[in-house]
Amino acid sequence: MNFFNRLHTRYVLQHHAIEHVLWLEVTEKLASLEGMTAVEKAHLRELTTLFLNEKKFSGAQDFQLTDTMCLIIAIQACVPALWLGIDCLSGWTEIIVYPSAFRINRDEKDAAGVVHHNDNALIGESWLRGPLILSWDDVERDIPDNQSGRNVVIHEIAHKLDMLNGSADGFPPLHHGMAVVAWSTSLSVAYESLVQRVEHHHHPVIDSYAATSPAEFFAVISEYFFCAPEILQSHFAEVYQQLQLYYRQDPLLRQHPVG
Repeated sequence: MNFFNRLHTRYVLQHHAIEHVLWLEVTEKLASLEGMTAVEKAHLRELTTLFLNEKKFSGAQDFQLTDTMCLIIAIQACVPALWLGIDCLSGWTEIIVYPSAFRINRDEKDAAGVVHHNDNALIGESWLRGPLILSWDDVERDIPDNQSGRNVVIHEIAHKLDMLNGSADGFPPLHHGMAVVAWSTSLSVAYESLVQRVEHHHHPVIDSYAATSPAEFFAVISEYFFCAPEILQSHFAEVYQQLQLYYRQDPLLRQHPVG
């Protein structure tokens, strides 16, 4: 971070601080923060402050957003970035929130060049260098539930991280020292195993939506990593280890703190 960036960061933290009462009120509700240390929460508060200052929140269909709603979304968006830095969440500015699941109509071309018209109901969507779109009903549903492995904000932020080096494909830019072969092998083997289980109608152990594509697999395992780490580590230990290296966090330690 250069001198001017440091000055800007210091200015934002001093002049746009999150109200302490509001911060406590929201963080006490969020199950995804359970077990975080005081140091982690302090750093998360700084990241969240910067995030709120950089992003523009708007409600779709005349939906009225409150400061509490925006803070709930911002905190969860910053959890994956806790030790990656605020820069990994740059390159886009808008967050659009629908009151509930929203429908999209678009034409998409498959690998064979055939155009298909899709009409789907979504709870979240991330666009390359575009907005983050969320359903508030689903964001709200995730607030107290930290066991299902489901968190729509973390899911969509994982897509944003995945797209830092192009289209979402389950292969975000890895850190120096991370082995590309280890990442590719562990995630590919786990993904293919999940696809086989889904195709043969066996219990998929994690949300079967992860078998849709490598991009969705990365987003779903990121949800489990932060919200149900024991399930991910139990069934996909090598994948959990790769996400530890990538996110520079170990959520299992928050469930079973040492000492």
